[in-house]
Amino acid sequence: MLKKFIAGTASVLLILISSAGRGIANNSSAGFIFSDTADKKEAAISDAQKAAEDPKQQFRDLFTNVSSTNGVSLPQLNPQAVSFVEDYIEKNSERINGIKDSGKPYLDKMEAILVQHGLPKELKYLAVIESNLKSNARSWAGAVGPWQFMPETARKMGLKVNAKYDERKDLIKSSHAASKYLNDLYDIYGDWLLVIAAYNGGAGKVNSAIKKSGSHDFWTLQRYLPKESKNHVKKFIATHYIMEGQGSIATITKEEAKNLSTPVITSLSAEELAGSKTQSVSGRYNSVVIAKHITMDIAAFNKLNPDFDKQIASGNSFDLRLPNDKMNLFLAKKPEILNESLQVLLNGGNAGETSRL
Repeated sequence: MLKKFIAGTASVLLILISSAGRGIANNSSAGFIFSDTADKKEAAISDAQKAAEDPKQQFRDLFTNVSSTNGVSLPQLNPQAVSFVEDYIEKNSERINGIKDSGKPYLDKMEAILVQHGLPKELKYLAVIESNLKSNARSWAGAVGPWQFMPETARKMGLKVNAKYDERKDLIKSSHAASKYLNDLYDIYGDWLLVIAAYNGGAGKVNSAIKKSGSHDFWTLQRYLPKESKNHVKKFIATHYIMEGQGSIATITKEEAKNLSTPVITSLSAEELAGSKTQSVSGRYNSVVIAKHITMDIAAFNKLNPDFDKQIASGNSFDLRLPNDKMNLFLAKKPEILNESLQVLLNGGNAGETSRL
């Protein structure tokens, strides 16, 4: 199992999210970067610069920068989260990938509201781990709605909660209330990891952990947090990874994305075109893993899909082209292929290792 392979290896890193809070909730940031319009490129760079200058738009102490083989500096996950994330992916990726498709309209609305309040759009994934985006979700403790507000907190944030009407179940109103609450918590801690911990367990437990540890760094004080609150932060990290499929433009900075080379277009014969079909894919798929699962020679795969790995890593969707029979096999095995591709990343990018585990 991959967990055993990476246990005790501090250098195993997982590429994840960065440069939070950019753009508006129309999921168009990747298009912004690769637009042919100079004004849009300048606007995208300006957005990235603003995010870099505003600590509120960043998840601090979550990443380390590691240079890839092409010289691009990529943010990678704190090694202390790798083991938990690996377990969470193994147990929950199928469920969360289902939410990724069915929940998109709700996530888009949440994202728009978060951005309106000046918050990182990534915080929408809190609602996934809180409630699976279900408006009627109710916890054993009495928390209700997609953002799982307790009655007292909901009322403080301006929601009506009474015998006749419960605005905690209202997606729009509760998202505005959650944004207000998240901003209040950020004013206290100035660190999103601590905000997420406090959102789950309350400010009192986070304050106690800060006092006992003498630190405001989540990775230092986590041992003094209740297990549920500590794991809540890591669930957020893992959920974002699964939902984005590691393929968001947030994986790298917009300036880095601008400097990535464009794919080389390979000429295909009329016979090759007629005997193949395309499928738009996004997410951190790996070419070697795909080729293995559909029993296709990697050279043949690369001819049909030049620069596949680079384009996927840069946050683009990709029009995957495969022979007709291979495409049917790919579609049938997509969840399995994506899960193994994620494990390849956890394993430091070595596809060969996963086949031996």
